[in-house]
Amino acid sequence: MTNDPSQRKPPHPYLSGNFAPIQRVQPLVDCLHTGTIPADLAGGEYVRNGGNPVANESLGRDAHWFDGDGMLTGVAFPLDGEKGEIRPKFVNQYILTDVFISTVTSPAITTPLLPSIATLVNPFSSLFTITLRILRTLLLVLLSHLPGSKQGIKKISVANTALVYHDGRALATCESGPPMRIALPGLETVGWYNGEKCEGEPLAVRGPGFGGKRPLSFFREWTTAHPRVDPDSKELLLFHSTFVPPYVHYSIAGALDTKNASNGWSSSGSFHNAPVPGIRSAKMMHDFGVSKSHTVIMDLPLSLDPLNLARNKPVVAYDPTGLSRFGVFPRYDPEKVHWFETRACCIFHTANSWDSVAVDSTTGKEFIESVNMLACRLTSASLVFSAGALAAPVVTEDVPDDDREEEQCRLYYYNFCLGSHNGSKIRHQWALSAIPFEFPSLRDSRSMSFANYVYGCSVSDSSFGAALGRAVKMNALVKMDVEVLVEQGKSEPPTAISGCVDKRKVDEILQSQNADDPIKVFKMPEGWYAQECSFIARQDGSSEDDGWLLSYVFDESQLQDDGECQPGARSELWIINAKSMDEVVAKIQLPQRVPYGLHGKWFSKQDVQNQRPIARLRRLPSGEKAGQTSSFLWHAGMAVRRAVESSLA
Repeated sequence: MTNDPSQRKPPHPYLSGNFAPIQRVQPLVDCLHTGTIPADLAGGEYVRNGGNPVANESLGRDAHWFDGDGMLTGVAFPLDGEKGEIRPKFVNQYILTDVFISTVTSPAITTPLLPSIATLVNPFSSLFTITLRILRTLLLVLLSHLPGSKQGIKKISVANTALVYHDGRALATCESGPPMRIALPGLETVGWYNGEKCEGEPLAVRGPGFGGKRPLSFFREWTTAHPRVDPDSKELLLFHSTFVPPYVHYSIAGALDTKNASNGWSSSGSFHNAPVPGIRSAKMMHDFGVSKSHTVIMDLPLSLDPLNLARNKPVVAYDPTGLSRFGVFPRYDPEKVHWFETRACCIFHTANSWDSVAVDSTTGKEFIESVNMLACRLTSASLVFSAGALAAPVVTEDVPDDDREEEQCRLYYYNFCLGSHNGSKIRHQWALSAIPFEFPSLRDSRSMSFANYVYGCSVSDSSFGAALGRAVKMNALVKMDVEVLVEQGKSEPPTAISGCVDKRKVDEILQSQNADDPIKVFKMPEGWYAQECSFIARQDGSSEDDGWLLSYVFDESQLQDDGECQPGARSELWIINAKSMDEVVAKIQLPQRVPYGLHGKWFSKQDVQNQRPIARLRRLPSGEKAGQTSSFLWHAGMAVRRAVESSLA
């Protein structure tokens, strides 16, 4: 390797700086803090999920922000028994998936077991390269089931994306498998959850759960990383996207039912794997919309299909000339799906969905007239490529001039009219604001109903297109008054699709002196960057937005000249006044840094206290595998195995 800095290959942006993975895990340890921690946080815990590859020796490999073993990072807020004060505690743990355990118990493996998303999306990845990566994974999975293995790989999920709380369980999620239950507040791994039962729990519930018992059930248990929980009925709604027709299935896991269970724990009202008709090919589906009465599935022109290789396309491919299709159906009847079509786009996250009610002039009865949805709309799939340090493919397709849009990601409002007379036309589709907006969140109790306020992340010093040219880091948190902006858009409709209600830039909003401005921005200090924020309501608050935002933040003055973090670099957890968006009420100093990751979740005191019983936790195996012998043949076989693993490292 050359010592000439001018000749060195620049580090991968998602394997360096504060994107770089960490290998240190810690149990609950005390943290110092400044300011006053709100009493509303007492007994709860904030947890962030994200990819953190444990096999990370090959820094020149393909890598993607969405890759890596799931690592949970939490701050718990227990009350000191003697003083009655909140004493925050930090904890971080790897999620002990099959893939993680197999990797750490196979020392020869130096790169992640699964192919990188960057390899799958790279237009220059050859059929040979992709096939080789997939065969490597299949061989390592096969080896994991042979004698001498500490962990057989039955599920390939790394559980590295998001978190949700349902039915007494905190669940970590990822698209390539079912959810994984974790224990609060220590973040230990419990086991896989299949919609009916969970490994590691003392009580078994009948039923096959996600996937069923039919052929290809392995694929059908793959679950969206963003399941939705109804705050009233407590139902868990989710979908399963696969490579084979009908491509998308839909499930509901019932709510906790303590009235009809002698042991106090049972679930009722579940159904699993109902097909959603009308989807024509395998797609990369990350999120969906759910209102009180309807579900919205998004069939966008971003494919995730191994058969693309036969068409001389990457496994993940975006078609800018295709259509974006939104399938709206009653919550319990996906067969009645109504498809709406519009211009090509990408949507990875929805913020909220809700129903609009009208009164029948003849009968005087109320009915659901339309379904509304807020979503972070991207004008292309560039984020998929930039998150893997790849240049987005140059568009060669003949895209009409009227359909060409600047590179942006904005919070969009959609209104889907349910009347049959409306056909496939979307009544409203425009951006609430021109500023970049992603990683949306809101008050949990307002989910699936109309919520006045939505929070998210933005960049204040550049356009979204410019931000895609480097590792995406967010230095602003944004609050939008949805009611004001939607009403303004309806009274003075912007241009459909490309129009914005509020055309100001971030700097213009920051200069506003209007106390009632529908958009408020909390800008980070110079050199500091935030992560997705979560809202926690003030008890007996005066309004929907009366509460706090929690976000992990990092000061990049801790980076060295080569862009890497200093040994001992640390992050903080900031508690921000969500009503005023101009005050940090407390800062928690963490014992180590928290890499820029994906999604966080606030677990309330009641969530922590009301967890289901646990019979056993997942643990890393130790000692010899049962059945191991000291015979010559055993050791010879193990030597061959190690040689094979080394060749696949």
